Amino acid sequence: MEAIKPAARLSPWKRVKQTPAFQRGKLLVKRLTGRELWLRPEVQYPQRRYGEWTICPELLEQRVVVYSMGIGDNIDFELAVMDEWGAEVHAFDPTPPAAWVKNLGLPDRFHFHAWAAAAEDGELMLYPRIKRDGSTSDDMYTLVAGESGRHDGIKVPAKSISSIMATLGHDSVDIIKLDIEGAEYEVLEDLLSEKIRPRHLLVEFHHRFPGIGKSMTTAIVRQLRLNGYRILFVSATGREVSFIRT
Repeated sequence: MEAIKPAARLSPWKRVKQTPAFQRGKLLVKRLTGRELWLRPEVQYPQRRYGEWTICPELLEQRVVVYSMGIGDNIDFELAVMDEWGAEVHAFDPTPPAAWVKNLGLPDRFHFHAWAAAAEDGELMLYPRIKRDGSTSDDMYTLVAGESGRHDGIKVPAKSISSIMATLGHDSVDIIKLDIEGAEYEVLEDLLSEKIRPRHLLVEFHHRFPGIGKSMTTAIVRQLRLNGYRILFVSATGREVSFIRT
């Protein structure tokens, strides 16, 4: 089954840039120059790695429930945990490009919801991401407008995780994965204030975005630690961080 949305063929240089060795070297340079945080694993537990994400098998229950917030064009992780752990996966993404998953004929354990994760129920304005060359992305949206006066945003339905759990009839969730392009900070704060404590929190941080900054990631990581979470794994880019609560 195709897990990644078909894309244009990568150039040789782009393929090199995506290798773990290149990413690790790039991360080291960014850390040494102060552009990236020195986040490192804090605990040693058995691990099962799926691409940029890692989980601890010892912390999985018999019936694994996964919330994946922001799937974009890749559901490798979601398919893997369904296949290996029989997980029930709920994927959330309100952006038009994410609708491709509807045509895949996925197992019944995969559920797609066109909602954005937010701190409260309502609607959000999402904007196509601005690329380095100044053009706009065709498949990535963010809360961060990037430029004042933009008129290319889309209005999408949004729900808090506590509201989602109530709607879907879940008392608990084993794994919550957040790849929501800058909205993770307010969602994590709401998660902690609502006393929702999944054993695994997998988060891509976007402090590189305009208007966010490293201090926001430092602050939310500190809050997570105060609530019993520890870093299990950090990806080669330093952006994807897997937390566990033991």
